[in-house]
Amino acid sequence: MFPQLNLENNEGPKAIIKTNYGSFTLALFPQEAPKTVENFIKLAEKGYYNNGIFHRIIADFMLQGGDPTGTGMGGESIWKTPFEDEFSNNLFNFRGALSMANAGPNTNGSQFFIVQNKNLPAQMVEQMQDAGYPEEVVEMYKKGGTPWLDHHHTVFGQMIDGWETIDKLAKVKTDFNDKPIDEVEIKSITID
Repeated sequence: MFPQLNLENNEGPKAIIKTNYGSFTLALFPQEAPKTVENFIKLAEKGYYNNGIFHRIIADFMLQGGDPTGTGMGGESIWKTPFEDEFSNNLFNFRGALSMANAGPNTNGSQFFIVQNKNLPAQMVEQMQDAGYPEEVVEMYKKGGTPWLDHHHTVFGQMIDGWETIDKLAKVKTDFNDKPIDEVEIKSITID
């Protein structure tokens, strides 16, 4: 029911992101977010993300990339127009989630982020329990994540390895706009 909690049985595509700090692998969920996964895969396969950067990194929050201009203001979908959100009650912004960055509802393009947060405040866990979140989801959130982004950003993947890489990336020095001072390059994204 919750693909992120059942990764060992995931038979869907995987994305391998190679950076100048190391690599990590994400499982993608085309059944839950078909249009979003199609967009990401087709952009990756045509090399759209290669030699780009993570233009925004906030420790204990997330790493954002996917804009070929490197500014956070660019990028477009394979359809050359923004596309709609695909929210699922089975996917969450857990630590390691792959989600679409956007500028509001139904404005998805090419930008994405990976949730890096390890430290979820205890009162947030209590709020999720009070709100009736399933017990296994609350347990997973105790390991980190950004539940306040659920149903605001389409979740379409989950990290399966390379945790040391994203934690290393989260520690890079950034400027006042959260842009890394020394570029964090996305050398390639390949689909397996």
